[in-house]
Amino acid sequence: QVPILESGGGSVQAGGSLRLSCTASGLAFDVYDMGWFRQAPGKEREGVSCISSTAGQTAYSDSVKGRFTISRDNANNMLYLQMNTLKPEDTAMYYCAARLRMTISQPLTLRAESYNHWGQGTQVTVSS
Repeated sequence: QVPILESGGGSVQAGGSLRLSCTASGLAFDVYDMGWFRQAPGKEREGVSCISSTAGQTAYSDSVKGRFTISRDNANNMLYLQMNTLKPEDTAMYYCAARLRMTISQPLTLRAESYNHWGQGTQVTVSS
């Protein structure tokens, strides 16, 4: 089991910002695509954003595009999600996940079932 640990969650008012961090120790980090997912109570897990192993490509769900920014620091095995202009509907448990990049041409995906390793999550609560 690859240890993946998220941090940075919390409670903010609508319009505020949070920065989530994820560390993946013991992982050959630079050969993994990384993703952020979220799950609200009673809802399915949703792909929020993902980034390719070398950070050359990123993808976002329509619900966060223009407000969230994903980034990574391969030298330190770190993944980040800068979340701005937060809305109450962003309230969820946020998960970091890793997907091994098998080929150079492997497309990025926000499908949760494609990811191999998962963290325990960090809670984000946005109040109106």
